[in-house]
Amino acid sequence: MEVSIVKIGNSRGFRISKTLLEKYKIKDKVELILEKGQMIIKPISEPRKGWDNAFKEMHKNGDDQLLMGDVFENEDLEEWK
Repeated sequence: MEVSIVKIGNSRGFRISKTLLEKYKIKDKVELILEKGQMIIKPISEPRKGWDNAFKEMHKNGDDQLLMGDVFENEDLEEWK
């Protein structure tokens, strides 16, 4: 795919179409990989972003209890050594 380089302030860049942004799930950030004379643009995925705050909120609300008890009746596990 050929794209034009355009002036953006004191820099230059190119535009990525909405279709490509959606297809490759590109949001706010990308990783730019430089190798062997090429630039590779890779979407940054943060599927667990915000989990730490969600877990803190769950704990505060008492929603972080185990759903099932321990799996092992005897947790000595000597036979696994």
